[in-house]
Amino acid sequence: MPTHLWFLHALETIHTSATDGSDGVSLIEHWVPAGDSPPLHIHHTEDEIFYILEGEFRLHIDGKEQRVGPGASVLTPRGIPHTYRAESPEGGRFLTVTTHGDFERLVRLAGRPAERPERPHLASPPTPEEFAAFAKLAMECNIELVGPPLE
Repeated sequence: MPTHLWFLHALETIHTSATDGSDGVSLIEHWVPAGDSPPLHIHHTEDEIFYILEGEFRLHIDGKEQRVGPGASVLTPRGIPHTYRAESPEGGRFLTVTTHGDFERLVRLAGRPAERPERPHLASPPTPEEFAAFAKLAMECNIELVGPPLE
């Protein structure tokens, strides 16, 4: 049964956990509001594959930007700074595939249970103290925050 969590501004659904199989593969669905953009970050131990289900996104990978929509698949290799921004007025949905479980672990540690799936809304930015705590937690999961979200 999938696990639903609120993580940053997104509703995350963990369809396949890194602990489900022997290769540590995670499949997570992200439902994000318009304007959602996590801080620029680096996964130090795992590649991340994005597969867009709904909406238009601006991806920033290694200093280059591209716009993608439904059906697009994009690989962000480990060690490369990246982020995205949901550009559609209705937000969007996408899947990510990672290995080793670090990103999934961050979602589980920083997330909070979502009792029912519902459209996410963009909340106010975190306080400096909240951001520092999240950055520390991310680093414990081998994910380094290296810049601001996209505007």
